[in-house]
Amino acid sequence: MNHHNPGVSRPLAGIRVLELARILAGPWAGQVLADLGADVIKIESPAGDETRRWGPPFVTYKDGTRDAAYFHACNRGKRSIIADFTTLEGQQRVRELCSEADVVIENFKCGDLARYGLDAASLRAANHGLIWCSVTGFGQDGPYASRPGYDFVVQAMGGIMDITGEPGADPQKPGVAYADLFTGMYAVVAIQAALAGRATSGAGSHIDMALFDTQVAVLANQSMNFLVSGVAPQRMGNAHPNLVPYQLFRVADGSLVIAVGSDQQFARLTQVLGVAWLADDARARSNADRVQHRQFVVELVQQNCLHWQRDALAAALTKVGVPAGPINSVADVFADPQVQARNLVSTVFTGDGTPVPAVRFPPRFSGIETQSGRAAPRLAEHQQETWLK
Repeated sequence: MNHHNPGVSRPLAGIRVLELARILAGPWAGQVLADLGADVIKIESPAGDETRRWGPPFVTYKDGTRDAAYFHACNRGKRSIIADFTTLEGQQRVRELCSEADVVIENFKCGDLARYGLDAASLRAANHGLIWCSVTGFGQDGPYASRPGYDFVVQAMGGIMDITGEPGADPQKPGVAYADLFTGMYAVVAIQAALAGRATSGAGSHIDMALFDTQVAVLANQSMNFLVSGVAPQRMGNAHPNLVPYQLFRVADGSLVIAVGSDQQFARLTQVLGVAWLADDARARSNADRVQHRQFVVELVQQNCLHWQRDALAAALTKVGVPAGPINSVADVFADPQVQARNLVSTVFTGDGTPVPAVRFPPRFSGIETQSGRAAPRLAEHQQETWLK
């Protein structure tokens, strides 16, 4: 179905997405699809997505109303309408939109939409090609299926917190909603795969995305370390379970991350630090040796880092191809010349012309435009537009 001008060079132009999702995981998926050119219609309750109120800080519009910066982080490029699912009119409106949609993203608890006749089975029966993506905490089946899914709880239950933080200190979550964001990205991958499959089969599908499944999947090398060895990983602070030295080191004026990924890089590190003999020491010759003699190697590297200023050591290591860098604050990140050279911050505009900063969609395609110039929509901003244009 082509709902857009065919000449627009955006990969998902012509795909209509209904977003019946709130907070972060579902809206993150919707924002990525909007950046890629899909027409994403965000269907909100009369109260609106809760994150509109998750401030300060707030973006203030010209009429004095406002939405939280949090809402603007994950709803760029969409249209907003209100539909009250508790009314027959609201239910009928959603059914009409679903009959013409390509994709639905929803994050209702299992069984909630069935009460309104708006469940996947009912609406997919009326639109054979519809791709329905359900995002929940624990999935559509299993003993936890009825539980609400919150990112923080899923991080706790899914293993990431137990391996994050300093040894002997409390488990720690990352500074953003890691399970929500990964689930949103996996949802986009799944939706695009389903769209590709539909192009040959004509049939849609029901995608079952669970935050818990995603969190377990992205344990990555830590899960394989456990499955192969039978030994559960431990919290190691900023150290790496499989590489040495690969952590934070103190220097004369602060600290620096040094991330050695090969024996050649280690030899170059020892030369910069004036301890070239260490690369030939039996305790440090290979990465496996260094992991086995972690304390010896780390203490020697640490001792020799203390003679250096942070920026001088970072520059010396970078010059010889050893990965190293400072720990930037978020303010430092946006002042960084690489971030500026890559134009990672852009300006988008609300319907009333209010400028809002945005972090650009990171993939770059040759000859293809990504990211809408539209900011996140105000609640019901597109209510009066023709439903099925």
